[in-house]
Amino acid sequence: MNDLNNIKTVEDNIKAAAFKSGRLPEEIELVAVSKTIAADRIKNLFDNGYHSFGENYVQEFTKKQEGIPQINWHFIGQLQTNKVKYIVNKIYMLHSLDRYSLAQEISKRYAATGETIKALIQVNIGKEEQKGGIAPESLIEFLDKVMELKSIEICGIMCIHPFKEPEECRRYFVEMYNLFQNAKDRGYPINNLSMGMSNDYVQAIEEGATIVRVGSAIFGHRIYYR
Repeated sequence: MNDLNNIKTVEDNIKAAAFKSGRLPEEIELVAVSKTIAADRIKNLFDNGYHSFGENYVQEFTKKQEGIPQINWHFIGQLQTNKVKYIVNKIYMLHSLDRYSLAQEISKRYAATGETIKALIQVNIGKEEQKGGIAPESLIEFLDKVMELKSIEICGIMCIHPFKEPEECRRYFVEMYNLFQNAKDRGYPINNLSMGMSNDYVQAIEEGATIVRVGSAIFGHRIYYR
């Protein structure tokens, strides 16, 4: 398995999708989803110029972050309120802000350090009971509430859409883009739309994604020990 070859293929696909949608490839950020992946493989990609990696589990993340702190770590999994203390000042961006109580705890913890965290609001675009995220129709109300909190910089929105064939996912990407653009048109200072994974990141970019989270297309099939 050659992670470098794989990630270069993903980059080529990102470039093609960006040009097709009338944007520059530099406008799209690739986050390599490295959950369950050994630190030495992550370090190899980092040493070859890749700096953004995404983790889902706090315990796994903290071990990797201690070994490679210079990476731009994105935390993309659901975050329990009682585990916020473990990620303070260790991540570049939180993708999964999905409830006000979590926002309050994050704000409190970061305010105590004098630092600020970049965060994306997770939207449950498919309205699936088993997934976190706020309802699409509640986005503006939620934005109003969390933007009053100190120490959190709301940078955009994110979704984990229903798992379907890539072309079937376009409807969710379009809905997310419309939510994103509506918020921007209302004057909310958000610039990031995180959507699309290994099977459908091309379609997500074509529909407006600025961040894609790609794991298995880079690292191959995962072996889970949890």
